[in-house]
Amino acid sequence: MSYQKKHDLKNEPNSVKLKYMKLGYHYLVCNAMYLFLVPLTTALAHLSVEDFINFFNHLILNYLNFVILFVVLTIILATLYFMSRPRQVYLLNFACYKPDQTQMCSTETFMKQSELSGNFTEESLAFQKMILERSGYGDNTYVSKSLLEVPLNLSFEEARKEAEMVMFGVIDELLAKTGVKCKDIGILVVNSSMFNPTPSLSAMVVNRYKLRGNILSYSLGGMGCSAGLISIDLAKQFGDSLIKPIIRSISFKIPTHSHLTHPQGCSDNSYNCVYQKEDNSKTVGVALSKDLVTMAGEALKSNITTLGPLVLPMSEQILFLASLIGRKIFKMKIKQYVPDFKLAFEHFCIHAGGRAVLDELEKNLKFTKWNMEPSRMTLYRFGNTSSSSLWYELAYLEAKGRIKKGDRTWQIGFGSGFKCNSVVWRALRTIDPAKEKNNPWMDEIDEFPGHVP
Repeated sequence: MSYQKKHDLKNEPNSVKLKYMKLGYHYLVCNAMYLFLVPLTTALAHLSVEDFINFFNHLILNYLNFVILFVVLTIILATLYFMSRPRQVYLLNFACYKPDQTQMCSTETFMKQSELSGNFTEESLAFQKMILERSGYGDNTYVSKSLLEVPLNLSFEEARKEAEMVMFGVIDELLAKTGVKCKDIGILVVNSSMFNPTPSLSAMVVNRYKLRGNILSYSLGGMGCSAGLISIDLAKQFGDSLIKPIIRSISFKIPTHSHLTHPQGCSDNSYNCVYQKEDNSKTVGVALSKDLVTMAGEALKSNITTLGPLVLPMSEQILFLASLIGRKIFKMKIKQYVPDFKLAFEHFCIHAGGRAVLDELEKNLKFTKWNMEPSRMTLYRFGNTSSSSLWYELAYLEAKGRIKKGDRTWQIGFGSGFKCNSVVWRALRTIDPAKEKNNPWMDEIDEFPGHVP
């Protein structure tokens, strides 16, 4: 796969689709429109001109009625406002699994295991080595135990054991951190990109922790590396069901916005760019097409065009609109202005799927090395951990002591289909690294100076 031949994302802003920008502004004003239109429509439908005249004459003569009416209208509008506000989801805590050191795998070890498997030609091995050298991976990333055995143990049972090891390890740690009792859990959402057994992964968790019989459990599969944020949005849809009496102990984050976009789902190129299938030898794997980076750019453009009006300061929106009007209406030969998202967010957690995509995002969204550090360090230390990479990146920010009260963090996930999803969090308190337990970075954070060695 040649990275030089991939589509450059720098040209993406020149083809901004107005419908996604309009969608963002629609989200912004729909609640305000609702507040005004509902009471006005109801009142106007039952009042004539004479009713209005008599009504105002009566108010002038009776100040008490005027005060009472004002109070009642204020209460009604306030009630409508709070009812129409998006429901908030609080993040009590999170945990990231850190495998045992025996599962570390260097590039040299991986290539040796690939060669010993006997499944690859010399040409395929050379290609693997080239990809690994360009991937941004370090020599301390992890693989499953089955890939370190000779011969490779790629059985279904071994995959189930690995899933249990990771899920149960993380959940045990999270329950210990939060003090939440299993009987208080009313909703469970589990996601996995590739492994989808029967009984489902969510059923495995319910059985292991003996969760209550009326729990709402969901298992998301086949949604790629964006499924983690889809899980958050699914939880958000339940609103009040997630807000328990322990709300007062919550001290971490609150999502201000979540946006899931699937703009190219009907496009064959987008649909096929990450595709699970059999090869000529009937071995099941995932094929990545040369259009992958292009589709990622298209999906990201649609997502940020919708999100922009909700998070960007007015100055950036004016500059963006001015350049858009100049190009579309006055046919001026100018580049579309790319808003500075660093003015909207303090931190960025971008899915660490590969170095090529991270390079393009850094260049075209004008991110700094400091902005990209969590993603690059996560890719280097833990590799591509699918949708969980965003949480390793957030853990990195905490370990570095960067999360301050009021800070906004933008998580961006990409997934097959092709999808781009965003979740925005706001810190409710400053995170003290010294008080964080079981952070996967804490015992080695000083070894990462902020750039890939």
